[in-house]
Amino acid sequence: MPNPWAGEVAVVIDGVAHNCKLTLGALAELEAALEAQSLIALIRRFENGAFSGRDVMAVIVAGLRGGGWTGNSSDLVTAEIEGGPVGAAKLAATLLARAFTPPA
Repeated sequence: MPNPWAGEVAVVIDGVAHNCKLTLGALAELEAALEAQSLIALIRRFENGAFSGRDVMAVIVAGLRGGGWTGNSSDLVTAEIEGGPVGAAKLAATLLARAFTPPA
């Protein structure tokens, strides 16, 4: 069960639940992978609805890695993420929000 106070979010991939968390290392990897000018620029893309599928996948992979997962993005190409593309986008946005904002 994810701990929102620790920035964790649950994701179900191919029927298996995983905890995701954007650790500092995961955030640095994410920033480099997406060649973002800054994390704020990446967050703005999500806030403005200007994110891409690549952005969503990169955030999820970074979150999974921060949660201890040892896979890589190619492992998710054929995976079923619960909620489909919309669920994945919501998950990515929630991960970013929880990384920088304590839960209400």
